[in-house]
Amino acid sequence: MTNILSNRQHKIESAASIQIFILLLIAVLLVSLDPIFTRLTENDLGPNATVFNRELIASVVFLFWQGIKVFLDRNKKDLSELKKPEPITLGTVATLLAVVIFGEVCLVTWALSLTQTTVANSNLLHNLPSVFTVLAGWLFLGQRFDKKFLIGMTVALTGAIAIGIQDLQVSQEHLIGDAWALFSAAVYAGYFLTIKKLRSQFSTLTLSLWCCIVSSAVLLPFVLIFENQVFPASLWGWVYVISLSVLCQVIASVIFIYQLKELSSAFVSMFMLLQPILSAVLAWIVFKERLTYLNIIGLFVVLFGIYLAQSGNITSDNTQAEFTNKNQLSLESNPGVEVKIGVDEIKRPLDQELLHKD
Repeated sequence: MTNILSNRQHKIESAASIQIFILLLIAVLLVSLDPIFTRLTENDLGPNATVFNRELIASVVFLFWQGIKVFLDRNKKDLSELKKPEPITLGTVATLLAVVIFGEVCLVTWALSLTQTTVANSNLLHNLPSVFTVLAGWLFLGQRFDKKFLIGMTVALTGAIAIGIQDLQVSQEHLIGDAWALFSAAVYAGYFLTIKKLRSQFSTLTLSLWCCIVSSAVLLPFVLIFENQVFPASLWGWVYVISLSVLCQVIASVIFIYQLKELSSAFVSMFMLLQPILSAVLAWIVFKERLTYLNIIGLFVVLFGIYLAQSGNITSDNTQAEFTNKNQLSLESNPGVEVKIGVDEIKRPLDQELLHKD
């Protein structure tokens, strides 16, 4: 009897694991479609209008979602379970504006790069925020890295330079597109470091809603001034931008957040390395973009560098006391303790912020 129950439990766990794995594959595929739908939307709209429509549609979805959540919360029997919102200060508003500015500059520059270089190169260079995030930790937070991270960052940047050299041989415009994509990754690192300050005060849904609403309001004047078209002019244009917003920004992000409750951040992060490869394959199918041998080599070199960097360690003087307190250690009795925190621990909130940006 015990063996039968054990076998049934094993089958249930196996089925659940397969379901989680399939959902993760679906999420990676949806995120891989992000640059594809962005490029297709830009047949009707400019970069600013593309991001504006993306955020506006996401605002409607998140607002509807928030309304359902509020309705369900009000029907709770125990009203004491409802969490009282924290007061919003001037500092909170300033931080939210900083998050919006970082986020929108990131998306607009990435959308701009997709008009000037290949989807594969743009998407690959856009996926380097973890390197810039930890680099900012070294510059501003006094963090130090082990050799594995330094080697990984060097390898990733070497691959990026190889891609840039190849694109310079094709045309100067491609090189400018690569530069915009790399800049979007650096700005995304600033977005991540800033939004961390708001995650403890607001729920993911609330923060996503406000970011999208404020982003739409901030972008609207730029769209009206610099763009000829505010909304898509064709039916397919609407299909592409709605797919970009709902599938790539909302649904994929929800799946990822669910996966982070079931799987380790390291596993999800490593799985995300498939995304640039899938995007390159999709761009080859949809746009007939062919990759040279140097592009392919650079692609895998950068991915390998990201892998090494993510699996490396950093040493933080600022977090040593907090770490030792959690483990009930005394710095006074252990003056020689060196606290090492994996890059994955720093990158974990970045994975959870997928709900806000691609």
